[in-house]
Amino acid sequence: MNQTFVPHNDLETRLVEAQEGRLDGNVFMMELLDQQLFMPVEDEREEIQGFQRSSKARPLTLESEEGFSVLVLFTSPDRAKPFLQDYPDYRGGLLSEFGWILERIGSGVAISINPGLEVGMDLDPDSVAQLIQANAARQQQGQASS
Repeated sequence: MNQTFVPHNDLETRLVEAQEGRLDGNVFMMELLDQQLFMPVEDEREEIQGFQRSSKARPLTLESEEGFSVLVLFTSPDRAKPFLQDYPDYRGGLLSEFGWILERIGSGVAISINPGLEVGMDLDPDSVAQLIQANAARQQQGQASS
């Protein structure tokens, strides 16, 4: 797979810039909080048209070699398709702001953005915890100024 990665959206452009050192990593991480990411979710087996039995989506999580859960996200639904061929139960998904996703995950979870692709990133549980704190602080500042 020697194809050159061509960004399909602003997030992918900024991710390439960060990986190439043209954008400060901390600036990118703060920008990432407002970006939409695609979160694959498990389809319900015996689905009834227009009816969802569960009120909670079950996102795709894998277990790392170190034993912690890794939430799998993508910069767009199209980027997810090749990876999800190995996970046929995950045909659906949500496009959500990264900050919203961070508000809903537990502690001790890692995140992988665009796994298997040349342009992506892995965040260990400590990095995710720092982003959760930064997101919460940012939201409190926004509420205080409104």
